[in-house]
Order: sequence, then C-alpha cells, then structure tokens
Amino acid sequence: MSTILIKNGSYRNQPVNGMIFNLVKGFQTGARGGYVTVQADGYFGPDVPDVVRIKVDTIEDLEFTTESLNDRPVVAQAPVETDDQVMDRIEQRFDILDQMTKATIAGDVRAMIVVGPPGVGKSYGVEKQLEKSGLFDKLSGRKIKYEVIKGAMTPIGLYCTLYKHSDPNNVLVFDDCDSVFQDDLSLNILKAALDSGKKRRIYWNSDSAMLRREGVPDCFDFKGACIFITNLQFTNLRSKKLQDHLEALQSRCHFLDLTLNTMRDRFLRIKQIFRQGQLFNDYEFTPEQGDEILNFMDANKDRLREMSLRMALKIADLTKVSADNWRALAASTCMKNS
Repeated sequence: MSTILIKNGSYRNQPVNGMIFNLVKGFQTGARGGYVTVQADGYFGPDVPDVVRIKVDTIEDLEFTTESLNDRPVVAQAPVETDDQVMDRIEQRFDILDQMTKATIAGDVRAMIVVGPPGVGKSYGVEKQLEKSGLFDKLSGRKIKYEVIKGAMTPIGLYCTLYKHSDPNNVLVFDDCDSVFQDDLSLNILKAALDSGKKRRIYWNSDSAMLRREGVPDCFDFKGACIFITNLQFTNLRSKKLQDHLEALQSRCHFLDLTLNTMRDRFLRIKQIFRQGQLFNDYEFTPEQGDEILNFMDANKDRLREMSLRMALKIADLTKVSADNWRALAASTCMKNS
C-alpha cells in the first residue's frame, strides 16, 4: 500500500499539514472540491471511520513518500467525553430547541433550521411546544396558529401555505419537507418570506388558476415564522446554484445542529429518553426488560439498520410477538445482512 504525505489539507475543519497516511484512493474532485481517501489509523479519534476523505485544494498538496507511519508526529487528542457528558451535551441541545421554539411562537425568532439524524425526537419537542401554545385557541374554537407540513410541496403550494399562515404569531413547521430545499423557486419564496427587513412581501408573478380558486392574491406580506426540521446535510447538495440559495436562507435563520453525529451519540440519546421514563411508556416493561433491549442495541449497534428511537420501539414490539425469541426476530428484521 502506498504512503502519502498531506502537505496542506483538512479533515472536518481540523488542519492536516505535513502528515503521512496509507493511501486508499488518489486525488479526486467532488461537489465540495478536491480530496484524497486515506486510512485514518485512529489518528482523528475513536469515533472516526477507518477510511476518511481529507480535503485538499489541488494535487500539488499531496506527495508520495517512503517515510514510515511511525515517523508521523503524535498529536494530542481531545479528551473523549464520558457517557454522562455526552448525554448532558445532548440534553442541553434539546433544551435549547425548546427555548428557541418558544421564542419562535412568541414572535421573537423569525426562523429556525433544526438539523439532526432521523428518529431522535427532533419533531416531538417542537410539536409539544406548539400544541401547548395552541391549547387555548383549540378550546376556544379559534383558528390554530400553527401547521406542521410533512412530505413534498410544490412552489405554488408553498406560496399558498405561507399566505394562509401569514398573520403575526403564526408558525409553519416544515418537517422533513426537503423538497423546498431542492427547488430554486421555493427557496426564493422562502428567502422573501424570511427576509431581515421590516416588510417581507412575497410575489407570484405568473397567472395561476390555483391562486384564483383558493382566493390567494398575487402578493402579500408574510408576518409569521417558520421552523425547518431536517436530516439533510446542506453541504452535500451537488448543485452550486442551490447551495448559494441555501446559504442565503441559512443567513436568515437560526441554525441548531443537535450534534448527534456518531452512532454512540444516537444510542446515548435513546438511553437518555429511557432514563427519563419516556421511551417504553406503552409497553408496561419492568426496568430490567427495558435494559435488555438497550443492551441488545448497544451490543449490535454496528449491525442495526439504524440507531433511532423508532428502532427501539420496533424491537420492543417484537417482545410482544415472542418474549423468548425476540432477539432472533430482531436479528432477522432489524439488522443488516452480515
């Protein structure tokens, strides 16, 4: 295997200069620029994959070498977080999510993007705060001031939805509605709706039978707020045109990354919910039964199809199918083929 010297590069915004690695694949270019694929050999910490892509600007930043990896300088690694420290970090992020949702409902925050992997409870906390705020309106028979949008949405559908919720203190939640992030017309509408100016006027400058049918004007002022909940990593989008729009949208929004980047983080989020007594409420489990499921997930975290709250509930369902054989059922239905 060839050995390569990285003269000038970076990995996850960490500088990689004058470092030697075993080469897996030579210089390539992608949507985010040039990179080279190497064996990490534990250099970047225990939670990093064995094979990584190191970002480099040009092929001139690389050099084949006969030097040994043993000659590589040892760089002190940041202290590894304990399980309790990870859960404290995650809990703090979800507390911030609650605070920011309340601020959005109150009109103090115009827009927020929440990013995190699927099945970790992103939507639950936001919807809980919205339902709490809308309880009085519901009891009084008044129009609910929020709506949760899931699934695909066309640009004209987005325009109409924004109009229906354009009054102050209205909140629109786009939950995994990622089509709005992948259409330049939708992004332009959102940029207008969330502009930092005092007046946020949106226009639809073409004739539409749908707008006439729905009684929607061809321009209006949007005074509401938006929350976007997504698993999408914006930097992975290949279209340079869309990335420019997304950067403009992000500049108008508060951006909250829930920092659940590793399998360990996601498992400890599940364990956190379990400790709070909120995971298996509907199953009448003893604490020992819950522990058995979590221990099973921990032991098989590299084989499970996903590490999520939904997966924990899937496995819990299998205990109803067979209290004695649920592990074999989970191995067959919840794990990747080895």
